[in-house]
Amino acid sequence: MNKQANQNHISFLSTIVLVSTFGGLLFGYDTGVINGALPYMSDDFNLTSFTEGLVTSVLLLGAAVGAVFGGRLSDGIGRRKNILFLSILFFIATLGCTLSPSVTGMVIFRFLLGMAVGGASVAVPTFIAEMSPSDRRGQLVTRNELMIVGGQLLAFVFNAILGNLLSGEGVWRYMLGIAGAPAILLFFGMLKVPESPRWLVKKGRNEEALRILRKIRTEEQALTELKEIQTALAAESDLKEASFKDLTVPWMRRIVFIGIAIAIVTQATGVNSIMYYGTEILRQAGFATSAALIGNVANGVISVLATIVGIWLLGRVGRRPMMLTGLTGTTLTLLLIGILSSTVGSSEALPYVMLALTITFLAFMQGAIGPVLWVSLSEIFPSRLRGFGMGVSVFFLWMTNFVIGLLFPVMLDKMGLSVTFFIFAGVGCVSIFLMAKFLPETKGRTLEEIEESFRTYYDDKTDKYDGINHIKSQVNKF
Repeated sequence: MNKQANQNHISFLSTIVLVSTFGGLLFGYDTGVINGALPYMSDDFNLTSFTEGLVTSVLLLGAAVGAVFGGRLSDGIGRRKNILFLSILFFIATLGCTLSPSVTGMVIFRFLLGMAVGGASVAVPTFIAEMSPSDRRGQLVTRNELMIVGGQLLAFVFNAILGNLLSGEGVWRYMLGIAGAPAILLFFGMLKVPESPRWLVKKGRNEEALRILRKIRTEEQALTELKEIQTALAAESDLKEASFKDLTVPWMRRIVFIGIAIAIVTQATGVNSIMYYGTEILRQAGFATSAALIGNVANGVISVLATIVGIWLLGRVGRRPMMLTGLTGTTLTLLLIGILSSTVGSSEALPYVMLALTITFLAFMQGAIGPVLWVSLSEIFPSRLRGFGMGVSVFFLWMTNFVIGLLFPVMLDKMGLSVTFFIFAGVGCVSIFLMAKFLPETKGRTLEEIEESFRTYYDDKTDKYDGINHIKSQVNKF
């Protein structure tokens, strides 16, 4: 009976994770579909390199806004209701982009679509982290990452199919419109999913929280976890609602700054220059548009396979070594792209060399950096700070993404392939240093233990360097 009950808990939790990660699927599809749609959209709307960057990156600007407001909304109305609202926004914005008659309309609806993407990038991993037991949290949260790259792969596959089978004006509309289907599935799926127990406890709904915990944990685990959540919230009761004022507290400020650093570093690799402009990069290397669309599918396939490996590694390897290995691999690959694109020149081998290098880059990015990104952001923030901290961090993530998305086609046009990727390699070296110095190890620790370690670090640090008290402590040793 106990074994059967445990299986039911695992099955229900898996269903919750699967349904909520449709938000990640939409995130991936809507960010990846522009990769193949842009060449056709550019012909229909007569886009310049700047307006190409604008149409692509305005989604990312919307995502930055959506991340901030999404975090606050998630704290206010709950994780579940927030994701329901986002599914509606996904559908409306997708419809608007698909039917858009002009560049202006496209920019407006891409911005709204970005708000949904940014909101989902905060709400979904937070929701999953709060529903998951500590020993499985890393693997469950990274299922969202798997759905993100799965969504990008689907976008690349549909782009290749539609781009090779259909021709003429408006083919990009079909590419964009497909995203309406998973938005509908997300909405109806979330109607059956319960709210986060941690959010319920924060709102004083302890009995409801315990009832939900009993559906996804054993009785003993449910009671223990409820007590841990209550204890953590009691310790934070003097902080009230998290806001920018809370950055005056040293340990909280440190967590937020680490979250911002993780967000910026992972995007500064230039990953989304490949995910958004991979077709254009392969075209510049020498592939025809139809061949570039097909070749770009390989980028999607390796992203999915690498993410699966990354999820497996998260249960066995620490967050820090995975992040540092990934950053080292991506930086070296970017350096090789810069060197070989200038030395190989316009030879027939260049397109295949570029494809091999972009695949290698994505293997490191999606197999090591991507999984650690979302797990770390979902782990380091205490319950009362989680919505705010995730929102601020993901805001910087999307703003970094926005700047790269806007400038990349211009850099490619003005500087060329080699110089552009040499710049990304230089940024990668700085990123390795920052993560080696500041990224904490959170593997195998409960959310409450992680919070306590930050508190203790700053309590100890304050005691150690607090003037007279420090001198007295040294004297007492003798």
